[in-house]
Amino acid sequence: MTDVVLMAFVSTLGTWLITALGAATVIFFKNPNQKALNLMLGFAAGVMIAASFWSLLQPAIERAELFLRTPAWLVTTAGFLCGALFMWISDKIVSYARMRATSAQLNTSERLNRIILLVLSITLHNIPEGLAVGVAFGALYNGYTTETLMGAVTIAIGIGLQNFPEGAAVSIPLRREGYSRRKCFFIGQASGMVEPIAGVIGAIMVVHIQTILPFALAFAAGTMILVAVHELIPECQQNKKAHPYFATMGIVIGFAVMMLLDVMLG
Repeated sequence: MTDVVLMAFVSTLGTWLITALGAATVIFFKNPNQKALNLMLGFAAGVMIAASFWSLLQPAIERAELFLRTPAWLVTTAGFLCGALFMWISDKIVSYARMRATSAQLNTSERLNRIILLVLSITLHNIPEGLAVGVAFGALYNGYTTETLMGAVTIAIGIGLQNFPEGAAVSIPLRREGYSRRKCFFIGQASGMVEPIAGVIGAIMVVHIQTILPFALAFAAGTMILVAVHELIPECQQNKKAHPYFATMGIVIGFAVMMLLDVMLG
C-alpha cells in the first residue's frame, strides 16, 4: 500500500509544481505566449480524453465484470455521471465565488475577502483532479503492468500540463489588478496545493475499499472529461480565427500520443 500511496503523493506534488511554474510566469513574463499556452491546453485535453477511456473507463469495466455482482455498465455509468456532476457542482460554486470576488470593492477588508474567495474557489476546483491521479495510482495496489503504470503516469502528466496555464491564468490577472508579483505567485501556486492531499486520499480509499475501485475509476473519468470538454477545449480555441487548427492539432496529437502508448504497452 505504501508504494502506491507514495507514487500518488509524488505525482500530485508534480502537478502542484507545474501549477507553481505557471504562476511563476507573472515574475518572468509580462504576457506569456498565447499560442504556446493554447497548444499546451489542447495537448492536455487530448491526453485527458484518451486517458479517460483507456486508463480509467476500460479498467473500470473489466474490474467490475470480474469482482462485482452489479452489472458493469451500471457501475461505470453511475460513476462517470457522478464524477461529471461533482465537477459541475464544483464549477458552480467556483463561479459564484469568483462573481462575489469580482464585485468586491478594493478597500482593505474587502480586498482580503477577495483573496480568500479566489483561493477557496481554485482549491475546490483542483480536488477532483487530485482524486483522479490518486485513484489511478491506487488501482495499482493489487499488482500492476507496464500499461496500467503508464496510464496512471499519463493521467498525472495530462493534469499537470493543464495546470501550467491554470496557474498563469490566476497570477497574471491578479498582477493587472495591482497585487505584488510575490503575492500573485503565492495565490497562483496555491491553486495546486490541495492536489497532493486529494491524491493521497484517493489512493488510500481505493486501496482499503477495493470494491469501490470500478466506481472510483469511472468517477475520475467523468471529472476529466468534463474538465477537458468544458474548460480546456473552449479555452484553447480562443484564437481560432487567427490560428484555425493550431490548438486543434494539439488535441489530436495529445490523443494520439496517449493512444499510441496504450496500444504499444497493451
